[in-house]
Amino acid sequence: MTTTDNAPALTPAQKADIRQRYLAVDTSNVADVLDTLGFMDQSLSADFAPYPAHNNRIAGWAYTIRGQKTPYPLGGDAEKMKACHGVGPDEITVWSGDGEGVCYFGELIALGMKERGSVGAVIDGGIRDIRWIGEHGFPVFARYRTPTQSIGRWKVNAWQIPVVMRGATSRTVKVCPGDFLLGDEDGVIVIPAGVVETVLVEAERLTRTEVAIRAELASGLSLADALAKYGHV
Repeated sequence: MTTTDNAPALTPAQKADIRQRYLAVDTSNVADVLDTLGFMDQSLSADFAPYPAHNNRIAGWAYTIRGQKTPYPLGGDAEKMKACHGVGPDEITVWSGDGEGVCYFGELIALGMKERGSVGAVIDGGIRDIRWIGEHGFPVFARYRTPTQSIGRWKVNAWQIPVVMRGATSRTVKVCPGDFLLGDEDGVIVIPAGVVETVLVEAERLTRTEVAIRAELASGLSLADALAKYGHV
């Protein structure tokens, strides 16, 4: 597999521009490009879905948070608050852990992150307050919904470290701080930091080709002729 070491340092403005450009391409094209680079297992499990369903497009730089089941008194999770205070503009919080059945993320966390410039969350666990999060326009992909809070059951124990999320073609997908995540109607995919720009440029090229093909098909070009002209896309 291609290495992602020595990812280029980007300014905040460059990161913001890259994020906006990724919002204009599809996960399917990104997945195809990653395949050609040797990254064959970057898609998250099909269990990840947008909540609510209409908030189905997400793009941003990974800010990772990890937790585990830990019984403790009710009253709050101070480590979760510390972790959330570190998130910044154009970042997506990526939640990992073993808290099956509980909610990692609700409305108040979403509001706090939105105030800090965060642009969404991807959660290998549960979400609640779905209606209200939708009204705030904060995109979230999660594995399930549940009314059960994490307080007293599951605690954050680390952040901004490599984490693993359930995968589509592999058991897990590794996500490191600074990787890029893109989600749409087809699912969520992880782009390693070292190839973010390379993947974007090629995905944009594929997108332009697909736009041209759709236009020609609409004008009467047959599918066979389109394939002969453009090849497989």
